Amino acid sequence: MSLSELRVFGRSGTPISPLTLGTMNFGEGNGSSQGAPTGADESIRIIHEALDAGITAIDTADVYSQGESEQVVGRALRGRRDDVFLATKFHGQMSPNPAHSGNSRRWITQAVEGSLRRLQTDRIDLYQAHRPDYNTDVLETITTLNDLIRQGKILYYGTSVFTPAQLVEAQWLATTNHLIPPLGNQVPYSMLVRGNERDVLPIAQQYGLGVLAYGPLAGGWLSGSFVLESGKPPTRVHTLPGRYDISGPSSERKLLAADSLARLADKLEMSLVDLAVGFALTHPAISSVIIGPRSEEHLRAYLRAADVQLGETVLDAIDDLVPPGTNFVERDAGAIVPSIEFAELRRR
Repeated sequence: MSLSELRVFGRSGTPISPLTLGTMNFGEGNGSSQGAPTGADESIRIIHEALDAGITAIDTADVYSQGESEQVVGRALRGRRDDVFLATKFHGQMSPNPAHSGNSRRWITQAVEGSLRRLQTDRIDLYQAHRPDYNTDVLETITTLNDLIRQGKILYYGTSVFTPAQLVEAQWLATTNHLIPPLGNQVPYSMLVRGNERDVLPIAQQYGLGVLAYGPLAGGWLSGSFVLESGKPPTRVHTLPGRYDISGPSSERKLLAADSLARLADKLEMSLVDLAVGFALTHPAISSVIIGPRSEEHLRAYLRAADVQLGETVLDAIDDLVPPGTNFVERDAGAIVPSIEFAELRRR
């Protein structure tokens, strides 16, 4: 696989590169837990270098840096907009007003105008519901997105971390109400986060959904930092205990798996980043893997990984270390459904 070998995004017929540039780290106001934000100038250089290298898809969201990420992308794409498959998302709260969030018709019609303005474009190629909204009827959401397609403001719409039931419901509602159905879904997928192999990815294949897979490095667990030496835990465990807490048994197993995968990469004489991205690109349901560089150096490491091809023997070795369908920690699924998160919903 290389960046020149484009893939078709779902049933759309639209070719996109196997890597998609994710922009969550771009913008001075970024609150990412994964490190300092990338300033506008460097972010624009990263975007230009990615496009020059052959990446044709960019994924952002209105909530990234509270709009700054979209602004940076809009500046970077001046004169190059028509060459890019541009995806953004709505749902996250964009002001102190809680009404400025969610998947309702009232908010979506406001949110899309803000994204179009910040991105300096007249249309969004893929407009995605960043998370499910359990307070809004799904039919209201997809009817609104259908209207935006009819208006020419978006070309396609999709979802992110929807459950299998929600994916099927959205397709059924669209079909029975003579609406344009969702085209894509965005999911976490890596050697350490494989739960979506059980049902979400097969459902995507069944309905012809394009899949953007994010987190190929599992939020840093597959960056190469999580290698056990002399019994000492990785440095980031101490700096970001909320995300990298290894005190529980599930996280301990995850740490051991990350260590084993790093050692497998060493045995294969490749970087762990190469192994991780190569793995994510292998699944037939995946249209493109979202990469989230914070620097030009990070970008180049990801670009090198696009050329990695993993054979059956290597994939079998990964399966032996982390069985297919495995999620070590519930939060790794991207979103926890309310019935699991809130005790009052399962107790009388």
